[in-house]
Amino acid sequence: MADAAIVEIAEYHDDVLSSLKLFFSEKLRVLTADFRNRDAIANLLTLRPQETDQRSAFFILASLEAAFRIDYERRCQKRMKDDVSRAFRAIYNSRKSRVSLDDDIFEAWRKNSTGSGPLIGELRAAFKFRHWLAHGRYWEPKLGRKYDFNSVYSLADAVLNAFPFQTFD
Repeated sequence: MADAAIVEIAEYHDDVLSSLKLFFSEKLRVLTADFRNRDAIANLLTLRPQETDQRSAFFILASLEAAFRIDYERRCQKRMKDDVSRAFRAIYNSRKSRVSLDDDIFEAWRKNSTGSGPLIGELRAAFKFRHWLAHGRYWEPKLGRKYDFNSVYSLADAVLNAFPFQTFD
């Protein structure tokens, strides 16, 4: 079952796409006589949903990052005895809250839990996409695959169902 935060992002994403389609279809209907404007508006109808798709994927990944970081803090605070929590406490003792998502948190999960390796690999790749989005998209990313809202949402849903995150009580 998907986390409420990513479900809300998905609902917002769908609302924005529906609004864009309605807005631009009305603009196209009004401007049927002027083909130059019609082509420009049709182009925007393609570009705006793509931008919305990337922004929504970004917010899903930001929610996932928050889930991992909150889990890290809770496991350190609760002094849990599982292998992941022990690894987190070792990281915390040397770095406190200045922990790296990829190098520390993802790596601790990969090394200390069974079955998390493939999802951690997928997360690392998806977070390269997030990094590209967050830092201005000024370079051509080498991602190995195409990321969009649906692929990121599916990954987030799988992660949220597979990882036993500790939440606030």
